[in-house]
Formats: sequence, C-alpha cells, structure tokens
Amino acid sequence: MEIEEMKALWSEMSDQLEQQKKLTSEIIMSMTQERYTNKFRTLSNYERVGAVICFGIAIHIIVNFEKLDTWYLQACGVFTLSVLFILPILVLNSLKKIRNLNITNTNYKETLLNYSKAKRNLLRLQQFGIFLSFILMFAVSGVFAKIWSNKDFFRVERNIWANLSIVFAVFFVVFCSYWGYRSYNRITRSAENILKELE
Repeated sequence: MEIEEMKALWSEMSDQLEQQKKLTSEIIMSMTQERYTNKFRTLSNYERVGAVICFGIAIHIIVNFEKLDTWYLQACGVFTLSVLFILPILVLNSLKKIRNLNITNTNYKETLLNYSKAKRNLLRLQQFGIFLSFILMFAVSGVFAKIWSNKDFFRVERNIWANLSIVFAVFFVVFCSYWGYRSYNRITRSAENILKELE
C-alpha cells in the first residue's frame, strides 16, 4: 500500500472517528436531556391535579359567594380565591420553565446558570406558598364554615375538641408543607446532579 493511499485511508478513518464522537456526544446529550426532564414529570403531574382541585374549589366558592355576609368573610373569600387561582398558575409556569430547560443547545456554564435561576424561583415560590398556606387554612375555614353550615368560624364558641382539631390541622399543614418542600429540594438537587455529570 502506497503512502498516499495510507494517508487517504487514515484521513477517512479519522473523519469517521470524529463523526462517531460527535454522534456519541449527541446521544449522551439527548439521554441527559430526557433524564433531566423526567425528574420533573411526576411533580408536574401532581401540580396539575392540584391546580384542577384548586380551580374546582374556587368555582364552588364563587357560586356560593353571596353567603359570605360580613366584610371579613368576604375578605377571606377574596383572599382564598386569589390564592386558589394565582398560586397554581405560578407554580405550573415555574415548573414548566425549569423542566423545559434546553441543555443540548447551550454550553455547560450557561445551562447551570439558567438552572440555578429557575431552581431559585421555584423554591422561593414554594416557600411563599408555605407561608400562604397557614393564612389560607384559617381563611378557608371561615369561608366553608359559612357556606356549608351558615356558621361564623371566627365568632362561634368552640369546645375543647374543636380547638384540638384546629391544632391538629395546623400540625397537618406544617407536616405537608415540610414534606412538599423537602420533595422539591430533593428533586431539584437530583436534577442538578444530572447536569453536573455533563462537566
């Protein structure tokens, strides 16, 4: 085999090797993108179901809003409606942004920067939601006590069992908030680890 033929063969093999590397890199990026996106799929599904429930509850309140006959019950109703409509939309949008982060068309540093920003926004929104959940618990209690039993939650006299049920409800909200925030933290950390594998 002559030197020219060997050079041509070597050049062809080098090109094929380069194409193979490029193809392998594209496959790895595609698989990483899929793994990353899947991290948020279940969370997004839960949030969609939660949003549908929130919207259903909000519609029920709107239909029965005339039963809220005092200014503070109406204020509770407006606050509850605002939270039930706005918060699920904000959370779903925030999840959509972090889930649809495109890692195949950006460099590593830009990807991590975009991810950090989306993660920070999502977790701040969750913290804000935790704060609102405590206020919402009392607002919802006032609204539904009036709608369902025509009683003023804030003026009715309570026995020990009613007070204990309120304390239990507070602990339940604390537990659910803590569990939910931990889940968000765990999933976002896991997604971040997938991105760091690209380095």
